[in-house]
Amino acid sequence: MRSLLFVPGDSERKMQKAAACGADALILDLEDSVAPSRKIIARQMVAAFLANAPSGAKNPKLIVRVNALDTWLTEDDLTAVVPGAPHAILLPKANSGADLQDLGVRIAVEEAEAGLPDGQIRIHALMTETAAGLLSAASFAAKSARLSAVAWGAEDLAADVGASSNKDDQGGYTDVFRMARSLTILAAAHAGVDAIDTVFTDFRDMEGLEAECRAAVRDGFSGKMAIHPDQVSVINAAFTPAPQDVERAVRILALFAAAGPDAGVLSLDGKMIDKPHLRQAERVARRAGLDPNALPHRN
Repeated sequence: MRSLLFVPGDSERKMQKAAACGADALILDLEDSVAPSRKIIARQMVAAFLANAPSGAKNPKLIVRVNALDTWLTEDDLTAVVPGAPHAILLPKANSGADLQDLGVRIAVEEAEAGLPDGQIRIHALMTETAAGLLSAASFAAKSARLSAVAWGAEDLAADVGASSNKDDQGGYTDVFRMARSLTILAAAHAGVDAIDTVFTDFRDMEGLEAECRAAVRDGFSGKMAIHPDQVSVINAAFTPAPQDVERAVRILALFAAAGPDAGVLSLDGKMIDKPHLRQAERVARRAGLDPNALPHRN
């Protein structure tokens, strides 16, 4: 998933429009973009959208951002949307791996009630929206088999720590928020899941968005969240590997497959490659929409 577009869950028109914008995933939002007075109608609209959404590889994956566990709204959110079998539940303000365990149990109950296979619905965690989440970053690994991505957000964290802004006068993130970004990458690598970059809030500044996307790709993020459909094409382009990078990755995978499981250092185009190159090639293949294990000559 290169692009993950937030869509207010209380707008049927915006959800329908977003489905055709080319995003790899839609985040149907029941949290920040929905006023308290519209939480019930938003649940109903998202449930109806999930029930009627077409399936298939060409359609975006559907993720639901529920309300945080400390709001006492999460249970009602899950009861409404789990029967529609979303791809994942996005948990905001995740404070630790214990929150993932809590959410996983709740999802399992709702899956059973809805007759869905246990474990079908994945979990994405927004792990940097609170100081507690940052300080517990390492705890997110191995706490739920459902976890498939961790993401970071700067706006809620600013409110939690009392910062007047998350950026300096030159437009760069200040130290606390750079740390949050870095910990997201490290926590994702530790947990073996995708790292998702935060939103770029100025949806009219496409050059700034492209620059931030390039930095995210460089540093190891797998995708980026968006707040406007116009941002999707820029994000998709940035997170799609260049053809020459894909071709090289496929060659590396084939070399290691041919050498067998005990392969150590190999040679490609006169240069030495080893297991870190293999892992990077697998990442590039996945970003290109390829299954490294299904490529020709791959054991």
